[in-house]
Amino acid sequence: MHQPLPLSTPGRNLIRLTLIRGIAWTGFLISVIIGTEVLKIHLLAIPLIMIIIVMAAMNMLTWWRLGLPYRVTDSEYLFHLLADVIGLSLFFYYSGGANNPFISYFLVPLTISAATLPWIFTWIIAAAVLSSYTFLMQFYIAVPELSHTGAGINLHLLGMWLNFLLSTGLITTFVFKMAHTLRHREKMLGEVREQVLRDEQILAVATQAAGTAHELGTPLSTLAVMLKDLSRDYPDDKLLQEDLVLMRQQVDRCKDKLQLLTQQAEINRVSQTPVCDFIAPIIEDWQVLRPEVKFSLDCQKEQVMPLLERDKTLEQALLNLLNNAADVSPQRVDISVSWDNVECVIRIRDYGPGIDPDVANRLGEAFISTKEEGMGIGLFLTHATINRFQGTVRLYSLKNSSSNDHQTKGGTLTEVTLPVIQPNAVSDQTRGLNNEPAKQSE
Repeated sequence: MHQPLPLSTPGRNLIRLTLIRGIAWTGFLISVIIGTEVLKIHLLAIPLIMIIIVMAAMNMLTWWRLGLPYRVTDSEYLFHLLADVIGLSLFFYYSGGANNPFISYFLVPLTISAATLPWIFTWIIAAAVLSSYTFLMQFYIAVPELSHTGAGINLHLLGMWLNFLLSTGLITTFVFKMAHTLRHREKMLGEVREQVLRDEQILAVATQAAGTAHELGTPLSTLAVMLKDLSRDYPDDKLLQEDLVLMRQQVDRCKDKLQLLTQQAEINRVSQTPVCDFIAPIIEDWQVLRPEVKFSLDCQKEQVMPLLERDKTLEQALLNLLNNAADVSPQRVDISVSWDNVECVIRIRDYGPGIDPDVANRLGEAFISTKEEGMGIGLFLTHATINRFQGTVRLYSLKNSSSNDHQTKGGTLTEVTLPVIQPNAVSDQTRGLNNEPAKQSE
């Protein structure tokens, strides 16, 4: 809950920290030179300059490290901030402790941490800077020009400490919350931009499909007429007649699908049906299309079944996933359906070569395909359709399956999750709708 969303990578943040560190310690070097040479303040210049040299060397090492092909982690970034706190503590120890006018610079690494690091890391930095400030109130090399004497001055230093304590608490809490809100908003905006882009791509595919459906109507009608003519011209050729019947069936099926596509564009009717009753007709259609595929289906009909929204586009999406499994594993496909009070999970397990993990992670992008010759349109539309019904699709590679049975090793597991509707909720809604006219008539 307190882990920040990635607004920018720790590597980019470390680059910014290196620039800030270079500017700050250059400023400290200039202040030491002006203080000793111009203002004649009695500073221990040698240890102060040595500390500045060490921090400069660390900065150069950081630049070198940023050139390495290794990812910068939050823990490494925390180490750099703690190193800055230690360097500041040593610098202030040799230059008057809490009396040093630059003591409030401790708030800079704290603010950076609150804006870029997780909650627990920010509290570590807060504890470090507060402990250093408290230590420097009692232990330091005094600078006569910066020292204060008398009870009034001690009270002033105590007030400065309390102010620092309050500032530390406010920065740690509120800057972190503000940064977290900004990260969350940026993440939401990114998701909206991706959704808009995805919708535009789907619209482009739908527009192209509608145009193609219109264009295919004429050649299909021509083919149907020619098949009838051929059947009439060669009535005695039984082998040809069998082929012509099959061709007519396929042409009629194409025409029916095009007509259904047009109807779906005009009327999008969604009904509700029990889970297994939703799956059964999809499997039947799939059997007709792929009769050579051997499969098993596990759907516990004896259990109390919730309802799923039934829609032609959703059925087509699941049919596409089944066809993908059949393409790579016609010898065996396992289908299982399970559910609880919240969601239904449909698992399709094939025993093919398995999906590339990179392809699985990029599921939903346009256009990622699981087939070498595929364009990825089917998988893209499947992902978009299931998302439209508040569902999810996940692909898992089982290449490295630990099963001892060589026949069950490998393959891909496709997991579809869809929200369910409890029958009680539907009956309550129906009862409410039926009672509305009676209330109005009263």
